[in-house]
Amino acid sequence: MTFRSGRYETNRKEASEPLAGGIGERRPRVMIIYASAGAGHDGASRELASRLRERGLLADCVDLADIFPWGLGRLLRGTYHGMLSRLPWIYGLLFAIGGNFSRAAPITRALLRPVWPRVLRMLPPDTRAVVSTYPVVSQIVGPLRREGRLAVPVITYLTDFAVNPIWVSPGIDVHCAAHRTTRAEARALGAGEVRVAGRLVSAGFCPGSAAEKRRARERLGLPVDARLALLVAGSWGIGAVARTAAEIARTGAAVPVVVCGRNEVLFRRLERRRTGYVFGWVDDMPELLRAADVLVENAGGLTALEAMACGLPVATYRPIPGHGRANAATMARAGVATWVRRAAELGPTLVRLADGTAGERQRAAGLALFETDPATVVADVARGGAVAGPTEGRGREVLSPFDAAGPATTPSLVDQPLCAAGLVGGAAPLDAPALVDGVVPADPEVPAEVPAGVAAVPSRRTLTRWVGLRAGVARLRIGADQPRVDGGHPANHPDRQG
Repeated sequence: MTFRSGRYETNRKEASEPLAGGIGERRPRVMIIYASAGAGHDGASRELASRLRERGLLADCVDLADIFPWGLGRLLRGTYHGMLSRLPWIYGLLFAIGGNFSRAAPITRALLRPVWPRVLRMLPPDTRAVVSTYPVVSQIVGPLRREGRLAVPVITYLTDFAVNPIWVSPGIDVHCAAHRTTRAEARALGAGEVRVAGRLVSAGFCPGSAAEKRRARERLGLPVDARLALLVAGSWGIGAVARTAAEIARTGAAVPVVVCGRNEVLFRRLERRRTGYVFGWVDDMPELLRAADVLVENAGGLTALEAMACGLPVATYRPIPGHGRANAATMARAGVATWVRRAAELGPTLVRLADGTAGERQRAAGLALFETDPATVVADVARGGAVAGPTEGRGREVLSPFDAAGPATTPSLVDQPLCAAGLVGGAAPLDAPALVDGVVPADPEVPAEVPAGVAAVPSRRTLTRWVGLRAGVARLRIGADQPRVDGGHPANHPDRQG
């Protein structure tokens, strides 16, 4: 496996490897295109590539930021980072426009069309499948597949629980979703075949015993008998982290243990405020997760998944605008996290999740996400397994070999004609449900996919969607506590405060 920035270059070691089967048969290669916009997308890509190698395939990861010409990718990445850290309400506004304006995805595809030749040149001749782990990538490889310029299957691995319309692109053969709630959202937006394929985290993230929790706390210098709430905000340390830490401490329900990631400014700020225990960049995250009683997060990202894999209940509090709020709503609907909407609810929720039956139910729901492996889906498609491809119409059920009994035996898609996409010129049909706070409501045509108690929301017209940015945009602000990020790495040990 190789994992690097930049365009694909021939790996001489892999090129000289022995053939997998008969004469002239080499191992299938899967190209994974990610975007270095936080740890969630590239972390999933790295783990997927590793598991594909374990299954006997070749796998390479390429950063979209380095495919863009003239350093444009790095500029866009820096702009995205700057908006999230300093002007999150602007990012929330753009996210709401993308979710409520029906032409956002077609416009995105049109703007990305000049990148098509660079993407095609990046793919080596022995590529048997392409995987997208970022919505903008899907808006490139999907149209390439649909127009016949890409002759191998294309898979979108939905890294988010919530599905924004930019995630859904015509021409995608298979979407891999975390949960049936995510699948219902994707199908409501016009996606064809959507398989509930579970999640990807490193093997080190797994539940620990009570004795392991005690030893982890002793090694990390944390109190052995206290209830600990681990507070994370992604690798960039973005959001109202200092404010949230103070609110956790004031509840008296738990001691805050804060991970600042690469945000050295936030690390120093929390040191001065002397609130709980403060970590900088953490190299052994599995141990820290096993030491905690509950995770508090704000984006529904990779750390939330790692906590679920460790059997740690998850609470979302003060989610960042855009995908943070959208993921909070979808994870709560799926039963894998609890969205704490008011400060008065924070303390009681932490106690229920750490000690009560609500936490036990949530742990079971989170661990169930890892009973299936998305790498199995990708490997099957790369080896010629059958996929149904995109279908016309909204919310149509497409049976998957991994939703039925046993693998399919039909030929590979590599040489088959392209399937018709139901999204001619648009990311979602005009009658598709509009987003509410960035979340797709349940599809009334697929009641089996919708958890009990979730009501369908009637569709809104385009004008209403546009006006639907409404007063809710004001709620996208998450407070003035937005620490500046300078990319430093604080010490990898806790600073005991107070």
